[in-house]
Amino acid sequence: MCAATVKKSAAEDVINMNRITELKEEIEVKKKELQNLEDACDDIMLTDDDCLMIPYHFGDGFISHSQEETQEMLEEAKKNLQEEVDSLECRVESIQWVLADLKFQLYVKFGNNIQLEADDS
Repeated sequence: MCAATVKKSAAEDVINMNRITELKEEIEVKKKELQNLEDACDDIMLTDDDCLMIPYHFGDGFISHSQEETQEMLEEAKKNLQEEVDSLECRVESIQWVLADLKFQLYVKFGNNIQLEADDS
């Protein structure tokens, strides 16, 4: 029974570590997208022509909007993307808490006879 518990905990640990890696990769992609949106906002602010129609990527095509409308759409997209990043970071943190609890329980039970430290490189 004891060996089965260790195997189950180890399997959960591996799954959780893989999930954390996937979530961190997704966070990095979304942060790059967020930076691109911020760069687009900065570029639009530097535009002097208020009559300029700016193409905005929407689905599979582009829709032209005024500078002000495009700026508002970019701000909304940034807000939504930041909420997604925050949510993903929260999920990573909750998985890390689960892993810390598992690690604590295993160290209490087995002491330093096991090696649970993950390589974060």
